[in-house]
Amino acid sequence: LSTPAAIDRIARHMGVRPSDIGAAGLKDARAVTTQMMSLEHTDADKLAAYRDSQVRVVWTSRHTNKLRPGHLAGNRFSIRIRGAGAAELPAARDILAVLTRRGAANYFGPQRFGARGDTAALGKAMVKGDLAEFVATFLGRPKESDPPDCFAARDAFDAGCYRRALDRWPRHYANERRALAAYKRKCRPAPALTAIDKRMRRLFVSAFQSAMFNEVLARRLETIDRVFVGDLACKTDTGGIFTVEDEQDEQVRAEKFEISPTGMIPGFRCHLAGGQPGQIERDVLVAHGVELEDFRRVGTLRVKGTRRPLRFKLDDCDLAAGSDERGEFLELSFTAGPGCYATAVLREIMKTV
Repeated sequence: LSTPAAIDRIARHMGVRPSDIGAAGLKDARAVTTQMMSLEHTDADKLAAYRDSQVRVVWTSRHTNKLRPGHLAGNRFSIRIRGAGAAELPAARDILAVLTRRGAANYFGPQRFGARGDTAALGKAMVKGDLAEFVATFLGRPKESDPPDCFAARDAFDAGCYRRALDRWPRHYANERRALAAYKRKCRPAPALTAIDKRMRRLFVSAFQSAMFNEVLARRLETIDRVFVGDLACKTDTGGIFTVEDEQDEQVRAEKFEISPTGMIPGFRCHLAGGQPGQIERDVLVAHGVELEDFRRVGTLRVKGTRRPLRFKLDDCDLAAGSDERGEFLELSFTAGPGCYATAVLREIMKTV
């Protein structure tokens, strides 16, 4: 169950708006997760009594502030890897030792790019102002992996049968239905885009930014624990960003994990690195045919951009072999900072790519 879905359920139980409930981040939907939330001036006993088949309140206490995005200190993961056991443990521990020393590649995981894997393409079309491409991707182009009703709706759209497409879209696909209804009235892409929830539109642009960061990271994968002249490095303790001028002196700090190189999350206020690191970032922008200034006005959105470390530190790591009624497994546990994806660690341990 996703964090927004859990918040909606608790809000209905408490008779409040979902926006009244604060959370510092989003948890994976396909996992057993524990998350802190906040709700002002509420009946603690009524809240503690809430329980359904997927959600229960573990504990409640009083605090002075509402939780907001960014208040997250980190996440603790405990993951069982099936299809492996004691025989694979030595090799897995060797890999984990490298990740602990050098850091894990700070990729945005596949869940960032949606079930169809097309959210980055939607964001790119928005940034480039290619709204016809956006609508064609958002409402059409069915894939074999689509649910049957969604496949039928997309197929009907591609055939120009907009009424049939609207009938096929399931009711809970609210954004698709609103966009299609707007497109059906005007046969123009701009109203269709405007009909989509602003939070969802921002998510599409964010996915495009994430995809470009991942490309920068892929080009620097062999040197995520090294800094070069021109790098914009991030201080581990404060998050402050500075330009690397003395490569040798700063590399000593990088080896101690005091600093890490960063990559661009492009936006109109994003500063690009200098030197060779900056050339890599400019090459990625050119490859997509966009400039930082293109993010200044993406419809009604103003996308500032930022920087993101190319690696993240694993703390409190543990890796052990075990078995249960389902067979052998490796159990991997670690703590990572906010915004870091456990899948980036798993892809290294499991060597799935």
